[in-house]
Amino acid sequence: MGRRDLQGQVAVVTGAARGVGALLAHKLAARGARLALVGLEPDELKKVAAALPTDSAHWHADVTDHDAMSRVAREVRERFGAVDIVVANAGVATGGPFIDSDMEAWRRVIEVNLLGSVTTARAFLPALIESRGYLLQIASLAAIAPAPLMTAYSTSKSGVEAFAHSLRVEVGYQGVRVGVGYMSWTDTDMVRGADQNEVLREMRGRLPWPANRTYPLDPAVDRIVEGIERRSFHVYGQWWLRGMQSVRGCLPALIGRAGEREMRHFAPRLAAAGGVRGLVGAGGAADEKERTEG
Repeated sequence: MGRRDLQGQVAVVTGAARGVGALLAHKLAARGARLALVGLEPDELKKVAAALPTDSAHWHADVTDHDAMSRVAREVRERFGAVDIVVANAGVATGGPFIDSDMEAWRRVIEVNLLGSVTTARAFLPALIESRGYLLQIASLAAIAPAPLMTAYSTSKSGVEAFAHSLRVEVGYQGVRVGVGYMSWTDTDMVRGADQNEVLREMRGRLPWPANRTYPLDPAVDRIVEGIERRSFHVYGQWWLRGMQSVRGCLPALIGRAGEREMRHFAPRLAAAGGVRGLVGAGGAADEKERTEG
């Protein structure tokens, strides 16, 4: 499809307090879109909204809370009059060997990344059907190539990919387009938080090129914006991810052989370090704070 003018369009972005969500809000606003920002950090959301050049507002809500997201969807409609674009971006992560994992954190990754995306879609679909709008689900390279030490994250991102593909068929005849966004390791608080674990950081650095590097955030978000303008079914934050789709059937066997070798090499250090406790990065800390204080 050709690019659509975003001037005056109303875009909802979850996980908008930082990282991909915050920068995406800025870039959409630069193209004239009006922004509804959703997240768990009201002070950060307020800062993002205040810096936008177009009409914007923010909502403090947990994307896993159906009642809260239904309220947000209703209030966004009342505030802006319509919803044209929804980007389900909110996400958290944990890592390390599954057998040593913090099961509360593991479960929360599934809740936020998968069920939170489902709840977001459920809340905003009536408005998107009315506007014949666009829903973009942010997934990951982890959906294309699930990897060891990322069981929760890979499971959640594989789940949202399948959810988006299935939903696309259900709502397409009503004029709603559903896309999936894929990103590799990108310079965000989440990735920097994961890299604080020395063993995980070293293992990631031993991945084959181009999956072994961290990519700058700005060009990745530019690609996401272009996908939104085109209402694309597939959006790739890094150029090479498109090619991964054509070989993804071969990846489990390849990752299995190489991954077993790496696991054997790092097993003593992983055992000594134990599992990663809690969620990684500033976003993970905000989620844990919300649940503790809430």
